[in-house]
Amino acid sequence: MPQGSSHRIAMIVDDGSNPFELGVATELFGLRRPELERSWYDFTLCSHTPAVSMHAGLFTLSEVAGLDALDGADTVIVPNRPDPQTPPDDAVLTAVRDAARRGARLVSFCTGAFALAAAGVLDGRRATTHWRWAELFTARYPRVRLDPDVLFIDDGDVLTSAGSAAALDLGLYLIRRDHGAEIAAAVSRRLVFAGHRDGGQRQFIERPVPVVPETSLAPLLAWTQEHLDQPLTVTAMAARAVVSPATLHRRFQAELGTTPLAWLTAERVSLACRLIERGERRLDVIARATGLGTTANLRVQLRRRTGLTPSAYRDRFRLD
Repeated sequence: MPQGSSHRIAMIVDDGSNPFELGVATELFGLRRPELERSWYDFTLCSHTPAVSMHAGLFTLSEVAGLDALDGADTVIVPNRPDPQTPPDDAVLTAVRDAARRGARLVSFCTGAFALAAAGVLDGRRATTHWRWAELFTARYPRVRLDPDVLFIDDGDVLTSAGSAAALDLGLYLIRRDHGAEIAAAVSRRLVFAGHRDGGQRQFIERPVPVVPETSLAPLLAWTQEHLDQPLTVTAMAARAVVSPATLHRRFQAELGTTPLAWLTAERVSLACRLIERGERRLDVIARATGLGTTANLRVQLRRRTGLTPSAYRDRFRLD
């Protein structure tokens, strides 16, 4: 997203919407970020009624903008419902279809995928939703290619996330896509939330209450991030933590929902993105500084995780 422009995001709220996702969107996109020294999002809440009662009648939003606030919005976040068996108002579905026709980016959090599917914009596309409702979703919308095991899915101009907390994952991903890794990392630090969580919903389906590890991985993660330029291996990381590689694997799965190698590679690529954004053009220098080794491996890993070549990433996210 160009630094001099404001990307317009409109979030639709409907009767019964969950306030958590509302809070996530407001925190990520609605608050000013003067410390980032760039134009931020233009965020608006809208509804088909001027007053909206949130889930369980916890509170009521009043003087909410009408659905005409969607006109010209670059991104539209559709409403979710704790009870997905109750569809959104027809006016909301019509507004979502209109936004899709004019090319707006559509986003859903949690059961918001039901709203997108009811509007008919998910037919033939990949999507996800909360694992608890996956069976109902598949039965009701068989033309949607549902993947219930992931935290979110980017299907181009339609993005869907899983359970409520995955709204943070998808929201930070959108910031990274719009503003680059450096800005997304700054926002995630402000939130005290991991900018990238590997692993999908399956970890929560199979073990809803994770076992608390004997010790935190935080010291090892911090040390590793300071030594990414070194030829680190899982064995070396395990030795640093004074555990066996098998134990390290178990702790990574328990705390981060991923493997040590996957986390290490993601950190190396994240550092590569930051270096590119800061203006480093020499790929061999970036490859050495991140521990990715060769320019060929740098290109492969960057494309795998961002979908972009180094030059394309530089053109899109360079900070100068």
